[in-house]
Amino acid sequence: MPIPVLFVLLPNTLMLDLAGPAEVLRIASQLGDGSAPQFALAYVGPNDQVATSIGLPLAGIAALPEVLPDGAIVVLVGVAGRVGAQARRAFDTASATVVDWLQRVVAGAGARARVLCICSGALIAARAGLLDGRECTTHYALCDDLRRAAPRPRVLENRLYVTDGGVSTSAGITAGIDLMLSVLASLAGPRAACAVARNMVVYMRRSGTDPQLSAWLSGRNHLHPALHRVQDALAADPVRPWSVAQMAQVACTSTRHLARLFHEHAGASPLDYLHRLRVAVARELIAQSSLDMEAVAARAGFGSARHMRRVWHKFETLAPSDSRSPA
Repeated sequence: MPIPVLFVLLPNTLMLDLAGPAEVLRIASQLGDGSAPQFALAYVGPNDQVATSIGLPLAGIAALPEVLPDGAIVVLVGVAGRVGAQARRAFDTASATVVDWLQRVVAGAGARARVLCICSGALIAARAGLLDGRECTTHYALCDDLRRAAPRPRVLENRLYVTDGGVSTSAGITAGIDLMLSVLASLAGPRAACAVARNMVVYMRRSGTDPQLSAWLSGRNHLHPALHRVQDALAADPVRPWSVAQMAQVACTSTRHLARLFHEHAGASPLDYLHRLRVAVARELIAQSSLDMEAVAARAGFGSARHMRRVWHKFETLAPSDSRSPA
C-alpha cells in the first residue's frame, strides 16, 4: 500500500518548502525498480485555496482530516515571513485551526504518524506542543522565534535537520529536500535515496555520519555522459565481475581513455571507483544482517573476506566488523 503523505498548507506557503520535499517522494515513487515504496501525496489545510510566496495561488486543497491513516506522514510546510496586515490576519486564523487539528488529531495518533516540519513549520508544531521535550531546529533567522514560541523544545542551531523520535524539523528552503531524502533513506535504504538525489542533481547530506552514502554520489559532479553511463552501470550492479575492458565497452571508448576520464572527473581509477561501491554494499550488509564476513564478501562482489578486508582498508580506517550494529 502507498504511504500516505499529507502536506499541510497555510496562507503564503513558501513554494520551495512544498515543491522540494514533494518532488523527492514523486521521483521515489517512479524509480520503477521496486527499491522505494509508493507515496500517496495529499494537500490539506484549513482553506481550499492559498497564496504562495511566488504569487502563484494553490487551489483544490482538501480539508484537514479528522482521522489519520495508519503510517501517515504529516508535513508542516513553511510560509514566507513578510506579509501585509490582512494576510497576517488570514494566516493567524488558519494557523490557529492547524494548531487545534495537530493537538486533536495528530498528537492523538501518536506513533501511528510521523511529523516533518519544513522551515517555519516548526513554529506551528511548537505551538501545538509537538516539540515539547524534543531537540529541534528551524531556519537560522527563526531560532529565537521558536524559543519564544515554545520554551520547552531544545532548539539546535546550525543544523540542516534534526530528528527526535517521530518528529523531524529542518532548516529553511532547500533543507526540506535534505530532510525528505533522509526520510526516504530510512524507509527504502540509502541507495534509493541516492538515486533520487542524483535525479534531482543535489547532494545527499546527512546530519550524522553515514559514510555508506558517499560512495554512490562521489565522483558524479561532472557532465561527461560516457563516464556517467559507466558509473550508472556500476552502481546498478556493483557485484558483477567487472573488468576495465567491460567498463570501456559501456563508455564506447578505450580502456586507456576511460582511465583518464575516471581520474579527471571522478578522482579515482576505474577499479578503485568500483571497489568503493562494493565496500558500501558490504557495509550495508554488515550493518543490516548477521551474515559472516565470507558471506558478506561474496554478496558484495569480493573474492574472499581477506580480499574484502584488503580493499576495505584502502578507504576506511576502522575494520569491517566495526560497522556491525549492536545486537
